[in-house]
Amino acid sequence: MRVLLLFALCVSAVWCSSDYDEDDVDDAAVIKSDNATASVDARGHRPVSRGREPVPTQRPAPPPISGGSYRGRPTKAPVKGQKKEATEYPDAGGCKHAYEELGTLCPTGCELRTTLLKQERNVKTAINDVRGRVETLAQSANNVYRYTTVLGQKIKENQQQTLDNQNVVNEYNLELEEQYTFIKDNIDTKIPSNIRILRQVLENLRSKIQKLETAIATQVENCRSPCVTTCPIPVVSGKECEEIYRKGGETSEMYLIQPDSFFRPFKVYCDMATHDGGWTVIQNRQDGSVGFGRTWDSYKSGFGNIAANGGKGICDMPGEFWLGNEKISQLTNLGATEALFEMEDWDGAKVTAQYTGFTVQNEANKYQLSVSGYKGTAGNALMDGASQLKGENRTMTIHNGMFFSTFDRDNDGWQHSDPNKQCSKEDGGGWWYNRCHAANPNGRYYWGGYYTWDMAKHGTDDGVVWMNWKDSWYSMKKMSIKIRPYFN
Repeated sequence: MRVLLLFALCVSAVWCSSDYDEDDVDDAAVIKSDNATASVDARGHRPVSRGREPVPTQRPAPPPISGGSYRGRPTKAPVKGQKKEATEYPDAGGCKHAYEELGTLCPTGCELRTTLLKQERNVKTAINDVRGRVETLAQSANNVYRYTTVLGQKIKENQQQTLDNQNVVNEYNLELEEQYTFIKDNIDTKIPSNIRILRQVLENLRSKIQKLETAIATQVENCRSPCVTTCPIPVVSGKECEEIYRKGGETSEMYLIQPDSFFRPFKVYCDMATHDGGWTVIQNRQDGSVGFGRTWDSYKSGFGNIAANGGKGICDMPGEFWLGNEKISQLTNLGATEALFEMEDWDGAKVTAQYTGFTVQNEANKYQLSVSGYKGTAGNALMDGASQLKGENRTMTIHNGMFFSTFDRDNDGWQHSDPNKQCSKEDGGGWWYNRCHAANPNGRYYWGGYYTWDMAKHGTDDGVVWMNWKDSWYSMKKMSIKIRPYFN
């Protein structure tokens, strides 16, 4: 029987130790083992967590303490003894005499008895009278003692209360003196000084208000005449920058284009120098002066500063901006379009990623992205995903074919029951997120390049990143996206 019981226990132990499912291993652990030589973890993706935690067990309560009680004592048996015999006194003439050892009685017992019997009535009466008075006196004495005791206790309590009251009065007197000293000091020194400071501040505010009123009056006077721009737009125009270039507009600056005659023309910055020119800039990051954590409508219409005057009297310096999904869709749907991603790190190194096919659908199709034909030195992040990841984790970072997502319009590939778990919310901008990214050009701008998870708002890799070139946790100094019609 003991052998069978030991065998059952061994089988149970082996079964418990083998309760391990290889499919339940967290993908993050796989990624860590695959990238053991990498300096940083790839946090652009959101791996699927399959971890489990054991259910805690409750310990049984200990039994109550027993023993240590006493038994009852036995009662003593009564002592048996002989009855005391009555003492017999000698009798002489009707009077009993005492024993001879008491000595000679004088007078005789009969005489003493007679005398005592004569005085018995008077003595008893006096004793009863004295007894009543003694009892009354004893009762009065007890009352006086009790009253005296209570009176003494009251006196002690009153003395203690008087002492306590005196201590409280002394304490409050001390605090009152301190408050008085503090108030008097403020009244005598600080309040007049503060009043003088406030008067000076008031005078400064009055002076500033007067200056503002003068400036407003000047601006009102200036606005009465038509405004004259210091950054004129060239006369040459077209459907896009390539057409402007072919019409003779070979200077890189801000132009006015109209891809679709049913929509109003809009301003763009045309790069007429890079790779034979004709590029329409649809996105530019260079100094972090514009925040890219915007709504769907903001990304739809565009935001930021298209260009600025670089000192030549023309808008020849591009600013930070997103051209707008609606405008990008119009441009890419004119025909075959290529895209050029240019990026620069904080050491001055530059790389490019060029796609011969680049199309953004309309809003009804959630501005879906389609890219093809990669060439360049930055790595094919849009089509191949993050090069640091393997298998499913890498597939989850491919951007090609994804819908556009913003923090108020979730269209990414991260299906999560928590509505706050969105790529756009965690990664700082609008983009064609999957689960979540290998490239994040519209992320948060970090000065210096390298940053850590505790610097990020949600602990994720939310910078201006291109993981296939600089891995995770490195934000580019400059990044731009340019498009133009594709031609051989």
